[in-house]
Amino acid sequence: MITKEVNDWIRKVETRNYSSWDIMEEFARFHKYLSKEEVIHIKKRLEKNIKR
Repeated sequence: MITKEVNDWIRKVETRNYSSWDIMEEFARFHKYLSKEEVIHIKKRLEKNIKR
């Protein structure tokens, strides 16, 4: 289940409010709690929104 923390992180990435280092550092804190399907969902969402 994608939590509020993860959704907030996605929004910050989508709006480019993070440096690359901060993006990875933050992701490293919660990625171990995500299922493979959730990680794939996040990846697809970011790919779709960043290409805009």
